[in-house]
Amino acid sequence: MLNLEGLDELTQMNTLQQLIYYVQENGSYLWEQFSRHFLISIYGVLFAAIVAIPIGFYIARHSKLADWVVGAANVIQTIPSLAMLSILMLGFGIGVTTVIITVFLYSLLPIVKNTYAGVKNVDNALMDAAKGMGMTRWQQTYKVELPMSISVIMAGLRNALVVAIGVTAIGTFIGAGGLGDIIQRGVNASQGGAIILAGAIPTALMAVAADLVLGWLEKKLDPSSRIRT
Repeated sequence: MLNLEGLDELTQMNTLQQLIYYVQENGSYLWEQFSRHFLISIYGVLFAAIVAIPIGFYIARHSKLADWVVGAANVIQTIPSLAMLSILMLGFGIGVTTVIITVFLYSLLPIVKNTYAGVKNVDNALMDAAKGMGMTRWQQTYKVELPMSISVIMAGLRNALVVAIGVTAIGTFIGAGGLGDIIQRGVNASQGGAIILAGAIPTALMAVAADLVLGWLEKKLDPSSRIRT
């Protein structure tokens, strides 16, 4: 605990100095909340991918359902995240589970939409060749459609994860923890600008890093880049 002399010295620091001091004093807590924030985001997007990618493949083969499925996902996407958290909290209570479900729901649209677009854009000549070779429906999916559409699907995952990181920050309002907790502490504190930055900067860096890594993977998995190499 700070004595009065230390407290007076802290108040005389500028925001950058206060930020450095806060990080030095609370490094383990920051890392704990960073990891928690990232895992909540990853779990939500992973569960969404498990559900949304098969749905995307299914509606690509049953085009009449595409408008209904994408429309339903669009409706979910239009609900403000704080309202969504509040609604789900009534059924699932406060904590991490509700935030993961919220991230899951917001991740459905980009993943379903991109999977659908990627599969629909596979060249019909390739599919005809696969059928001519006697491939089963399952073999056509994992040997032709999935490799040819994987970069587009990855773009959907990339978009979903970046959105998820932002949504997870709001989870602090229902006791889920994460970097939003630190931001909220700064908002509630007098002269809490440095504490806000201690939560906001890692959140922004996490989103940028996720976007860059998945963007790199998207390019590596693009069939046209593999043909050129």
